[in-house]
Amino acid sequence: MPPYMFANRAFCFSSCNAWCRVLRCRGIVACAKMRNQRRNAADFCTTRNPRRACSDGILFQEQPQIGNPYLEDALLRGYLKSHLPAQVFAEVNPDLERFGALVKDEIDPLGRECESQPPWLLQFDAWGRRVDEIVTCAAWKRMKEISAEEGLVAEAYERKHSNWSRIHQMAKVYLFTPASGFFSCPVAMTDGAAKVIESLGIPKYLEEAYARLTSRDAGRFWTSGQWMTERKGGSDVAGGTETVAQELPDGTYALRGFKWFTSAADSDVTLTLARIAAANGQVEEGTRGLSLFYVKLRDEEGNLNGIQIQRLKEKLGTRQLPTAELYLDGATAQRISKEGRGVAAIAAMLTVTRVHNAVTAVAGMRRAILLARDYAVKREAFGKCLAEHPLHMRTLARMEAVAIASEALECFGGQGFMEDTGLAILLRDAQVLPIWEGTTNVLSLDVLRSLAKSRGKALDAFFAAAQAKMEPALGVTELEPSAQMVHEALRKLRNFAREMALKGEFTAQMAARDFAFTLARIYGGVLLLEHAAHCDATTVDAYAAQRWCRQDLCPIDAANEGGSYAMNAVSRDADLVFDGWPDPR
Repeated sequence: MPPYMFANRAFCFSSCNAWCRVLRCRGIVACAKMRNQRRNAADFCTTRNPRRACSDGILFQEQPQIGNPYLEDALLRGYLKSHLPAQVFAEVNPDLERFGALVKDEIDPLGRECESQPPWLLQFDAWGRRVDEIVTCAAWKRMKEISAEEGLVAEAYERKHSNWSRIHQMAKVYLFTPASGFFSCPVAMTDGAAKVIESLGIPKYLEEAYARLTSRDAGRFWTSGQWMTERKGGSDVAGGTETVAQELPDGTYALRGFKWFTSAADSDVTLTLARIAAANGQVEEGTRGLSLFYVKLRDEEGNLNGIQIQRLKEKLGTRQLPTAELYLDGATAQRISKEGRGVAAIAAMLTVTRVHNAVTAVAGMRRAILLARDYAVKREAFGKCLAEHPLHMRTLARMEAVAIASEALECFGGQGFMEDTGLAILLRDAQVLPIWEGTTNVLSLDVLRSLAKSRGKALDAFFAAAQAKMEPALGVTELEPSAQMVHEALRKLRNFAREMALKGEFTAQMAARDFAFTLARIYGGVLLLEHAAHCDATTVDAYAAQRWCRQDLCPIDAANEGGSYAMNAVSRDADLVFDGWPDPR
């Protein structure tokens, strides 16, 4: 991975707030294209959506439908065709078309079943024996089988298409995620765990685990958890990890501690952080005291491995996914990192899961757009279809980030507020994405750490890559003005970066969020221009790039000019927030 991707990954791959408006651009264009090229929307509404009434005269609205998500996604197909080697695309394309049909016909109904039958905890059996069994529905179990059979993890590690296999895998994950009943979460963590084990050289004692995590055999396939959050919560694992590991005579460890938020708690194995206790019971605090451990959740007889499930979390969204509070009471574990190098070892897992998080965000927005687009040609208001109302189309065009889910629900009127339509889940599940792999602020600070660690080389690589990718667009008449806008944004960003380096850490932290958003917006424009300049690109591709580049690509410049990062800005912000309150300090 080139250095600029490390600098960008924390924001561009995980927060997705600015990035994903690419889809918003394409969503509105696709909607218009469908209307103009396939059929006249007004005629379509008249023929497809006749007024129907049951015997008591109550009118019903027609339900929005989604077809094969691969065939309905012109951008995805066009991008893969343009950027994959011809032979690779020839093999990948029919597989994705087949998988898209599976998503429509089997996976999507299973996902709805997972939502209607959430997991529950059976703590005691009929005789009072504590069993701590997480009960999941048949659909959730089938999702695990499909994940194995379709190689949603395996594809990346088989490397049938060399490094292109990861693109093939992520395309399938993109199609799978919004219909999966959030089984995409255990898929992401399993992928991350496999990457960690691979990065360690697949030591002999982890060979079985690696083989099972990357298996296509549903009977052998394992999923993995990622247990990091403890009672103090938050992303500060260095200050929040209290779990202690006591070494045993056979070289394994007994873990004791409380894991406060463990997603996919029904997984087969997990990776977790803990502090190794010395002979006197003392542990080293901070990052250097953390080591990484591998834990099997159950023994050969099926009994929990020194783990008590305290309760399942009651969450706003992702209710299909069993998330638990766990108490580790002597859980047997193997240390898989060097002592005190746990955070460094698990970094590979976090990189992979953040990529999955970004894909999940984009996929969820694409689903919302497809549903709203389909409904727009079915729903009639004020004498014509919603697709014929310019204001409605403009609303679709301006959707972004978590906000797209909220806006999408508005597109359905009162039906969007109803749980039994299956629409409200779009909003509930979307809210986890800016939180799961660290909040936007945390990820923005990660960007600064990446830049500091590389001593500015990561940012230099970002500028070089952006310039190189834009060069073809400068030779295309209709794209040249947009490319110039990106060039100007890069110039402003470079100037601010120099200024930030002179002012020091205070200014850098104040500006971290806007800095990350600027990186994302600029690079989003770069990628759109690169794609639009390709020989196979369409006028729709060019329009999407032009729309993107009309926004403020460098918000950090305007904020800086307005004094947002001045020394007195912190106290003024505090005055605004606490105005009228007793002094909180």
